[in-house]
Amino acid sequence: MATVNLSDHVNHEVPDARGMKFGIVYAEWNPEVTLALKNGAVETLLKYGVLREDLYIEEVPGTFELTLGGQLMAENTDADAVILLGCVIQGETRHFDFICQGVTYGTTKLNLEYGIPFIFGVLTTDNQQQAVDRAGGKLGNKGDEAAYTAIKMVALSRKLNNSVM
Repeated sequence: MATVNLSDHVNHEVPDARGMKFGIVYAEWNPEVTLALKNGAVETLLKYGVLREDLYIEEVPGTFELTLGGQLMAENTDADAVILLGCVIQGETRHFDFICQGVTYGTTKLNLEYGIPFIFGVLTTDNQQQAVDRAGGKLGNKGDEAAYTAIKMVALSRKLNNSVM
């Protein structure tokens, strides 16, 4: 697991996100963490030029539902990318493994089927403290990092689409 704060993009060039539109789908389960992830993503998108009216934000019951929520977002909005935010904390059963595997596979499948970026912003931690540390705590905000990734991927997509003759 990361032990440094990667949310500081001072050394990275971030494209101007004006004119880009983003969907954010976040899980309501574990709201202390997921709301912080969502807020971090929104703040980063606004910081780099996205207008509030170009954000589509929806909540789903849990992390497993993120992929269908993302699909519905892609099909019913003009989002250039969709950010999926959730948190799964290891418990005593294999439930953790099934949820993590399902949402990871589902996110990959959405990327390949829809041709727009679907950003995996799901924390998979051993305990609540690790999740809090990554949702605005001492290790930054992974929602912020997901938004940064979304901006970079939309910029890449536009660059490559414009280079096709």
